[in-house]
Amino acid sequence: MPKETTAYILGTDKQELIRLGIQHQVWAEEAQRGWAVAGFTAGNTLLDLGCGPGYCTRELAFIAGQSGKVIGVDKSEGYIHHLKEISSLQHLNIEAECADFNEMHLQPNSLDGMYCRWALAWLPNPREILEKVYHALKPGGKMVIHEYYDWTTHQTQPAKEGLSVAIAAAMKSFQDSNGEINIGKLLPGILSGFGMKITGIRPMAKIATPDNLNWQWPKTFYHSYFPRLVEAGYLSEENKEKAFTDLIELENTTGSSIFCPVMTEVIAIK
Repeated sequence: MPKETTAYILGTDKQELIRLGIQHQVWAEEAQRGWAVAGFTAGNTLLDLGCGPGYCTRELAFIAGQSGKVIGVDKSEGYIHHLKEISSLQHLNIEAECADFNEMHLQPNSLDGMYCRWALAWLPNPREILEKVYHALKPGGKMVIHEYYDWTTHQTQPAKEGLSVAIAAAMKSFQDSNGEINIGKLLPGILSGFGMKITGIRPMAKIATPDNLNWQWPKTFYHSYFPRLVEAGYLSEENKEKAFTDLIELENTTGSSIFCPVMTEVIAIK
C-alpha cells in the first residue's frame, strides 16, 4: 500500500495494516461486547466512523445482515479500497466512503447505531463531528465509542529507562497534536450536551505479558511509532535503540508486564 497524503499518525502502509489487524484481535472481544450491549442487530443501518481497513466494519456487516447495511467512513483511500475488496469478496452490505469527517454526508434520522474506536482522539473538532452523527441517528439510535481515557497510565514492569523515555516522547507528540488523546473522559459530557442519555460507561484495561497476544499490541505500536518520533524530533536515534533493547530485555524477564493505556467505553442513546 503506497504512502498517502492523508496518512494516519501511524501511516497506512503494509506494516500498519498488519499492526491494525493485531490490534483488532486484541480488542475484538471488547468491541463485540459493546455492540451486544447496544443491541446492534440484523436490519440495522450502522456507521463505522473511522473504519480504517474495515476489521470492525466486516464484523458489523455480518451483524446487520442482508437486510441491513454498514457505512464505513475513513479518510484513507488505501483503507477504503481494502474495505471495498473485502465487501465484494464476502458479499457484504457495506458502503465504503473515503471522506474527511467534516465532509462526510449522513442522512438525518437514518442510522440505528454508530461505532467509533480511536478516531476522535486525533480530531481538532470531535464535538462537531459527534453532533453530525447525532443528527443522523434515528430516535433510539445508539453510539458505542471506544477511546483512550488516560494514556499516561502506560507503563512497564519492571520500569525500563529507555522505554519510559520513548513512551513519554509519544505522549508529548500526542499533546502537541490538534486532538485530545484522552478524549474518552470527555465523551459523557459532550454526548449529554446533545441531549443523549448515557446508558453505559466502563473502563477497559489490558495488561500484556510476553506470552499472550496482548503483548503484540504495544510491541507493534513501538516498532511503528518510535522511528516516527525520531523523524519528528521527539526522540533521539540513541534513545530509540535503547527503547528497543529494553523491550527485548523485558520480553526475557520473568514476571514482566506492560500496562497498556486505559481505554473507556461510552454507550449513549438518542
